Amino acid sequence: MANHANADATADTTARTASSDELARLQARVRELASELTRTQEATRRHVAQELHDSLGAELTAARFALAGVETWLPADAPPQCTTALATAQRSLDAVTEAAQQAVGDLHSPTLDKGIVCALSHWTNSFAARTGLRMSFVCAADARLTRLSADASLAVFRVAQEALNNVAKHARASGADMRIETTAQHLSIVVSDDGVGIPAHAGQDERQFGLAGMRARCNAFDGELRVAASAGQARGTTVNARFEWKALLGNAPRARRTAIRL
Repeated sequence: MANHANADATADTTARTASSDELARLQARVRELASELTRTQEATRRHVAQELHDSLGAELTAARFALAGVETWLPADAPPQCTTALATAQRSLDAVTEAAQQAVGDLHSPTLDKGIVCALSHWTNSFAARTGLRMSFVCAADARLTRLSADASLAVFRVAQEALNNVAKHARASGADMRIETTAQHLSIVVSDDGVGIPAHAGQDERQFGLAGMRARCNAFDGELRVAASAGQARGTTVNARFEWKALLGNAPRARRTAIRL
């Protein structure tokens, strides 16, 4: 009987070990696929940015010269409607040019040589100036942020960037707040707005709101993405993107927390 019990216990242990190994293998594979997806996305961004700069930029420049020529060729007694239409076309062209330049800027990889906090601070200031939204950025983090690799910093930046772009495109908000928070185990990017809230169908088509890409970037660093109505508010959405420090830094020692307000 004892031998049978020992054999059963050994079999159970072996099965649990095999299951644990298989789970670890699958988790590692998920991280690999998520990392591959984010690398593909960055390559696509660079390609699209270059195409926009080269082709659309050239066409916009040609259109600008053409409009300038039309203005020169207009006779002095041209109907005022012609002048008005020309001015309207020029304003539209200026708006398209500015939007294209902003799109190219967003698609290019950010400058991260001064750290993720500096990059996000600069980008949120630019975002507020461009959109007219009230914007705050608070970093309650620690020195581990200064040790993020380029890939980790880029993942955090892109998630924050997409969350704020969603606010501008979909939320119809008057303001947004971004926070960087840390615990012993996790780094979190939290973006809240006072807009109309996330639509009920958003979870059915994550591509429309860029959620799939954001989730993949979180998964690449053993994290998760949560999107929900802002707690305690009648309006608004809160996006919480969480990354695991172990995945971001490996097994680097923990650092003392500090607080930074920007």
